[in-house]
Amino acid sequence: MRVVLQRVTASQVTVDGVIVGKIGRGLNLLVGIAETDTEAELEWMARKCLELRIFPDQRDRFDQSVQDIKGELLVISQFTLYGDSRKGRRPSFEQAAAPAIAEPLYEQFVAKLRQSGLVVATGKFGATMQVLIENDGPLTLILER
Repeated sequence: MRVVLQRVTASQVTVDGVIVGKIGRGLNLLVGIAETDTEAELEWMARKCLELRIFPDQRDRFDQSVQDIKGELLVISQFTLYGDSRKGRRPSFEQAAAPAIAEPLYEQFVAKLRQSGLVVATGKFGATMQVLIENDGPLTLILER
């Protein structure tokens, strides 16, 4: 499982010109699911995203998590995180889980995040989406499990 985590002041996702998910301060999560991912990866990644201390405290030190600040999360499925472009001019997506496998795992991941009680918005799995991201910092991390 791969997640590109971005600390944001705001983020939104649009499908066919309609906003389907929108958040304020919090995290934008671009999520890739591999064929080998299991519930263990989902659990680890959800906990990591919720508990990672990347928001500043009063002294401007990274000492607060998205939970601490009562932030929001926007979760976008993105199989292209498993694109391999080492050979040729067209990326291979062999490591990405097929939609029939990836979608239920993606939904489970979203459900785990929602258990936190925070606002969790999503895009539309498998759709072509436009994502507006106001990266705060900028702070971007690549998480993998």
